[in-house]
Parts: sequence; C-alpha cells; structure tokens
Amino acid sequence: MNLFADIRALVIDSLTAMVAAGELPDGLDMANVAVEPPRDAAHGDMATNAAMVLAKPAGLQPRAIAEKLAARLGADDRIAMAEVAGPGFLNLRLDPAVWQGVVKAALAEGRDFGRSDMGKGVKVNVEFVSANPTGPMHVGHTRGAVFGDALAALLDFAGYGVTREYYINDAGAQVDVLARSAYERYREANGLSPEIAEGLYPGDYLIPVGEALKANYGDSLLDKPEADWLADVREFATDAMLKMIREDLALLGVTMDVFSSEKAITASGRIEEAIEALRGMGLIYEGTLEPPKGKLPEDWEEREQTLFRSTAHGDDVDRPVKKSDGSWTYFAPDIAYHWDKVHRGFDQLINVFGADHGGYVKRLKAVVSALSNGRVPLDIKLTQLVKLYKNGEPFKMSKRAGTFVTLRDVVERAGADVTRFVMLTRKNDAPLDFDFDKVLEQSKDNPVFYVQYAHARVCSVIRKAGEAGIAADDATLGAADLSQISHEAEIGLAKKIAEWPRLVEIAARGHEPHRVAFYLYELASDLHALWNRGNEDTSLRFVQEDAGVSQAKIALARSAGVVISAGLGILGVTPAEEMR
Repeated sequence: MNLFADIRALVIDSLTAMVAAGELPDGLDMANVAVEPPRDAAHGDMATNAAMVLAKPAGLQPRAIAEKLAARLGADDRIAMAEVAGPGFLNLRLDPAVWQGVVKAALAEGRDFGRSDMGKGVKVNVEFVSANPTGPMHVGHTRGAVFGDALAALLDFAGYGVTREYYINDAGAQVDVLARSAYERYREANGLSPEIAEGLYPGDYLIPVGEALKANYGDSLLDKPEADWLADVREFATDAMLKMIREDLALLGVTMDVFSSEKAITASGRIEEAIEALRGMGLIYEGTLEPPKGKLPEDWEEREQTLFRSTAHGDDVDRPVKKSDGSWTYFAPDIAYHWDKVHRGFDQLINVFGADHGGYVKRLKAVVSALSNGRVPLDIKLTQLVKLYKNGEPFKMSKRAGTFVTLRDVVERAGADVTRFVMLTRKNDAPLDFDFDKVLEQSKDNPVFYVQYAHARVCSVIRKAGEAGIAADDATLGAADLSQISHEAEIGLAKKIAEWPRLVEIAARGHEPHRVAFYLYELASDLHALWNRGNEDTSLRFVQEDAGVSQAKIALARSAGVVISAGLGILGVTPAEEMR
C-alpha cells in the first residue's frame, strides 16, 4: 500500500474525468502532477500541484481548475476536505479511517509494507568498496561499504534487479609492491631481518602472509632473484589479502555477488576490444593535449598520445588511453571494465568511490555514454571522509595496519549495527564525525539508540500484552476495531507510517539511503512522543484493561515496529528486541 500513490491515482482519475466532461482539453501531460505532504501540516494531510502545472497548457486559470478538481475529489469517501489555497494549490485532509487503514495494511504486509515495483526489475550494477587488495580495509572503505550495501538493499526493496560488485585492482604496480612487502615478511619468517624500505607496506598484517609463504615454500625463495619469485608471491599475497577483505566485509554484514578482476579483464583482450569499439565511433585519435590550466608543470612535455574524445560525451578534456611509449594508461583498464559491465546487460551502473576519486567522474560517465550509445546511465557517488574520535581526541592509527584505522578496529569497538547506522546518518557527500563515546551512549542524541529503543519498546508492549492475557499476534491485531485509534497523537503516528512507501521510492530514485535513517529517527520520535503522552493520559497507553481497545492501540505500535524493522533491514541493522 502506497497511500500517496493511491491519492495521486485518484487525482489523475478525476482530471481524466474532467477531460471527458470537457472541463479540460485533451492531450494534457499529467506526468508532473504530484501529491505530497504540504509544507505546513496545518494546511492538511496532502497537497497537489495539479492545477498549477496544468493551467498554462490548458489555457485556464489555476484556481478554476483547482475548484472543479476539489469538487470531484470531495466526492470520494477518503477525502474529508479539499480546499483551494493561494493561486491554485489544492490541500487535502483525509478521513481518519484512511489512516487506520494504513495500520491494517502494515500489519497485513509485514516487512514487505512499503516494498515497491517502481524498479520493474531493471538490472542495476552497484560497484562499491573495490579497495586495492594490498591490506585490510580502512575506515574510509567502511563508509563506502555501508553506503553501497544499503543502496543496493534499498534498490532491491524498490523493485530493481541488483548486483553487488567488487572490482579487484590486481593488475597495477601496487600489487608488485605488495609482493615485495610480503617477501620481506617471508624473509622474517625465515629468521632474517625484514628490510621494509620506503614505499613498501609496513603493517603487521603481512606477518601471517610471510609465515604462510614459508609454510608453502620453505626457504626455497630466499636466494632467488626477484624475477623468479615475484609472480608467485604476488598471486599468493593477493589471494591472502582478498581473503582478509572478504572477512572484513563479513564483519560488517556485506556480501558481494561478483568479484571482477582487473588482471582477468586485461588478459581477456577487453581493453583492445573496447578501444576498437570507440575507434569505430570516431572517438579515438592520435593527438596532443594542452598543458594543465594554471602553472605549467616543470616536467610538462608536449607529446603525441592515443586519446579518447571524451569531450564529445560531456567531459572537460579528452583523455589519454595509451602513453607515448605504447603502454596503456590507468584509464584504459577502467574503460575495459565498464565495457564489460555494459556487455553483461546492465541497464544502470552505480559506482561508489571515495572523495579522492572525484576527478574520474566525468571521464567514466563519458566512456559509458559512448560505449552504450547513451543507453546505460552511470551514477557515481562519492563518499566523503570519516573522522574518528575517542574521549574527545582523534582516534589513533592502527599498528596492525601501519598507517590507518581499519574497518576491523571500528567494528570491534562499536559493533556492526552501530557502525552501519552511524555511517548513514549523513549524506554520502558530507563529511562524517564518528565519536566512539557518542555512538554508544543511550540518549535521544544518539540516533542508533533512539531508533533501536523505539523497536524495543514495541516488543515490550507485545510482551506485556501477553502477560495480561491479550492476544497480540499480527492477524489478531489487524482484525481489531481500529476506529479506537482516534487521538491526534495516534493519527499523527499513523500518518508518519503512511509516509514510508513514498520515502522508499524517493530515496531509491535519488540513490540516497541516508533518507531511510533520517525517516526512522522521525518515526521513532513520534512513537516515543506517544509513549510519553501515555504517562500523563492513561487513555493513550498501548495496554488497556479492555482487550479490544488494547489490541487497536497495540496494532498502531506494532505497525510502527514493522516499518522500523523493514527500514533497519535496508540499512543492514538488526532490530533490537530489548535494550540492556
């Protein structure tokens, strides 16, 4: 049930009837007709812009359209009031039975309440994390992992066919550095002093890799030149790092559907295939680039390169794909990878990158536009930095990682549920402060606790009902006389519950899972407010002496719990049944 969609359908039907009656001309585009909550709740429950958006194409005054539309809407049993405001906005107030029906629907549909078919099975690839396989994941990866996983869950809930994907950067120079770093730990495992030169990875996490190399190779690699052991150690160390990354992701509750290897894509000839496809479109040419704007770098040298004409697809400058020495640039494997994704039949692509990848946005969008002939949109979401605090001070770096705080550090101190929720309390492109003390405190200022506490209170109500001998299963609650839900505070909570299906679609359309976290906090606030009013007005308490009255009021609380549970499910957070 999506009440806002239902009332919009009523508005569209009424406008269609007006066309049939000659009150509006044929051929009007009603796509931009919306039904939304009014800016001021005092004006009603919903508002529609129908008269405002149709007035000009219809050649009529907005108020004239709004008054005729109001008369038709007022004839529907769900509409208690339809009032024209200002130049032609139409405010609607719904009958209380409508809000009571929302409670019934939430109980009947359970955690599927709010689930949408908006996506219509469109195939979406969400690529996120994609950390270099050179060490444990750090806190920046944590935010990207949570955001990407929640976005994928949100899109799934909204009816899209979602694939979660991790791109393994296992073909660049960084994996050679990993191999050399692991080799030093292998030497250490064989009783020699490791030589962790500048540029190598110093973290203790490579000590077990060195020990595993010794268990596998003994001391046979010690006297060999690098050329003899580099490839084997690189593969061995990369596999070990990927195992560690999978374990880190599992700590956070993240499971990928696909791991794509840069090395495998490069070896498959995809780079050459993609470049030739672009060449066939007239988008690859030999040329020189202008020097960067501003101060000319001292090492700038004008030289002919193989370039992708990305400016033809919205980029600021054309991009090199092959260096003057004939080797591929870093951009070339990215082209091949996105060519591969397009060929796998995805209808939409979403990449989640760290803030330091902002320079890649336009070039990647350009190449996907070119390779898909504009068919496949690419949305790139950048996640901003996370600053960690403990006791009011910046959280110290991890010795195990060598240079950064790891995902494991964060999850082991705060827990996966807290970590995930907090990472979604800011929009992805806004910086986030993560204070270990604040995220674990039990107060309204801690959104994780506040939402979990609301769900725990609902569970407590169900337990108290059972102790009082009142049946409180969903089927019984759904069959209760819900007209008992009539107080403004109760109706207010039901109204907030009714917003959930609309919120899901808005958040999914905008690729904004943080909206779910914000909404859950607001819903929890309304539930807590009703609970607190019950301390003063006993008629508002959920458990009453009369079983029938209790069941109606418990139905309201339970429906809020259903939505909180569904929302937390999207965020990847386990709902709390009791607080300790």
